[in-house]
Amino acid sequence: VSASVSASAGDGATGTDADASPYEGGAADREAVAKGMRLRRMSELTLNEADGVTPGIPARPGRPKHDPPRIGIMGGTFDPIHNGHLVAASEVAWVYDLDEVIFVPTGRPVFKLDKEVTNAEDRYLMTVIATAPNPKFTVSRVDIDRPGITYTIDTLRDIRAQYPSAELFFITGADAVTEILRWKDVDRMRDYAHFVAVTRPGYSDPGAIRHAPEGMVDALEIPALAISSTDIRHRASLSEPVWYLVPDGVVQYIAKHGLYRR
Repeated sequence: VSASVSASAGDGATGTDADASPYEGGAADREAVAKGMRLRRMSELTLNEADGVTPGIPARPGRPKHDPPRIGIMGGTFDPIHNGHLVAASEVAWVYDLDEVIFVPTGRPVFKLDKEVTNAEDRYLMTVIATAPNPKFTVSRVDIDRPGITYTIDTLRDIRAQYPSAELFFITGADAVTEILRWKDVDRMRDYAHFVAVTRPGYSDPGAIRHAPEGMVDALEIPALAISSTDIRHRASLSEPVWYLVPDGVVQYIAKHGLYRR
């Protein structure tokens, strides 16, 4: 399953009429606004044509784009997406010299069939808002548009179909890898992507990582993973602040739509 990057596993800001209002309206309207926001943010990052870079296409200074491309896949429930997810994706992108990281919000996560999960469109839009400032980050709808339960093998197959020649790196939490590697499709998943299990400081590698097929899984420690979506939802349900745990735009989205309120 596309599992959330979490630590051990909300929003206190109250929306007012003075709040930024681009998130009002139906799902289609909100999606259009979010896409427009992303395009505007990308355009602000346009590089100087005199430097030999095509305007409107950000590039990593001093590093040529790989051929074939190196692409990270950040699967998660993102309920909500938080700064720990973003730091993890950024760190993996740096360590593995990735050209792009695709965030893939789950549709119906198999790990959480017995739990209440926020509407997929809200989780998708929060992910779009959170990732918009980084030109290396994109968001895919492959999981939320696919009917049925979300399984990692389906995510990898769909992304592979879109990027047939790319070198893929699936980024997820070390605890999620423990579950993923128990499935019968583990050998097929190895054919699709290399796994990067991100952990919080002091978290010992679970047995599944140590006993995974050789070369299939790396573990990478990320300090910011002390942040937890579970804790954020709890804080939001109590109207406690979640500023600086999630991006500002996500704080506003949660408040505007009353997410996680009891």
